[in-house]
Amino acid sequence: MSPPQRSLFANALIVVAMRWTDRLIGLVSTLILARILTPEDFGIIAMASVLVGLVDVLLDLGVNMALIQNANADDEDYHTAWTIRLIQSAAVGAIIFALAPLAADYYRDPRVADVTRLMAVGMVLGGFENIGVVCFQKSMAFGQDFRFFFIRRLAGFVVTIALAVTLESYWAMPLGALAGRFTGVVLSYTMHPFRPRFSLSRVRHLWSFSQWALIRSIGVYFDTQFDRFLVGRISGASTMGAYTLATEIAQMPSTELLQPLGRVLFPAFVATKHDPARLREAYLVALAVQALLAIPAGVGLACVADRAVMIMLGAQWESAIPFVQTLALVFALAALSHAAGYLLITIGKIRTLSLFVWVQNIVFLSIAGVMFSSLSALDIAHLRLGVAAFGLVLFLGVILLEVRELRATDLLRAIWRPATAAGLMALSDMLVSFPDSLPLLLAFLLEVALGALSYSVALLGLWALSGRPQGAEAYILAKLKLSRFLPAAQRSDAQ
Repeated sequence: MSPPQRSLFANALIVVAMRWTDRLIGLVSTLILARILTPEDFGIIAMASVLVGLVDVLLDLGVNMALIQNANADDEDYHTAWTIRLIQSAAVGAIIFALAPLAADYYRDPRVADVTRLMAVGMVLGGFENIGVVCFQKSMAFGQDFRFFFIRRLAGFVVTIALAVTLESYWAMPLGALAGRFTGVVLSYTMHPFRPRFSLSRVRHLWSFSQWALIRSIGVYFDTQFDRFLVGRISGASTMGAYTLATEIAQMPSTELLQPLGRVLFPAFVATKHDPARLREAYLVALAVQALLAIPAGVGLACVADRAVMIMLGAQWESAIPFVQTLALVFALAALSHAAGYLLITIGKIRTLSLFVWVQNIVFLSIAGVMFSSLSALDIAHLRLGVAAFGLVLFLGVILLEVRELRATDLLRAIWRPATAAGLMALSDMLVSFPDSLPLLLAFLLEVALGALSYSVALLGLWALSGRPQGAEAYILAKLKLSRFLPAAQRSDAQ
């Protein structure tokens, strides 16, 4: 195995562990808040967040990504990036503050206005964060990267829970988020020696990358958030809260594997972008490992969603179950295009990536627009699943056109065994039922154990029947020091 792959694997493990620690705080926070607050409380925050996210993404020039992508970025690039982000944050905050009453009118809930205004203050505050912390990710200093995000998240968590217990109100969430942003600003200057100053000397250089990053970011926002925009309009705050929390739960298994790996993949891809063979090898390893882990995670959550929601959130959140079942599959499909997005950005095809995201959005918005009057919240979730499946097929076709070193058979070899094994896992869950007399937690743990066992057996069985080829299975076994299960040729390479 080549050194870049060993580095990629080691860094991925570190960042996944760090991300899971970070998300554990978020999960604990969500579970506590779900017991203290109501779906309606979550719905109010979700309604305000839709507007905040929309305005933010409309003005987001992606300067952080531009700095990482540019291997020769100097201090002037960082000064300019910080200035652009500060101007962006001020503009976003002002626009959100002004539009707050309109958001309340759209959702027919006056409580949304004041929450939106408080979030606007947080956006402005976040713009002052030291741009130097981008170096943690760019230089793969993931230990420092983790410390920064962990302490910032922990501060927000402590304040949020304390306020929730004290106030028993939805105000705990935006006030806790504001505390987290303030901590992040102070911490960024403590942890990194860079001191940004106002400068616009490299605006033209950054804009050449950022214009398509902006178009892509807007497209990604609509792809991931516009369903909530529709749900909030056609249903009340309670359904909006259930849909929003279901989305957070549904994306945990796959997204919490993908996002940290993405923080490793992008700088790793950039380091090998001038060597097509190594870049292709790194991408296929990333795709195979993502498929092996994220597909069964999403499918498995869909299978156990009923018990998972009741255990994690309680009976008052029962309406979230069908949303979790559907949206978990959406994020499982997204797992197969995640690494490819970073690959396109690395080779300078961000325009292609941006246009593709918008094609997918146009399909969703067109269908939703025609059927809007008759759609329910669950219909919107089903529509998102259908569009995600269509988009995956289209996106893999785009990758083959843009990256000539790849073949369709390469992608199929990386995907078909995890996908088939996940299907067999779902089938086993349908065929095996546990008595209703069992305690809920015990039945849930048995169902999870059955899924993990059936998936592992099916996956390794398919791999063995295929002649134990190179792929994610061989890669993981080698990294787990289980090389004795590999063919002799692969065993010598692993050693």
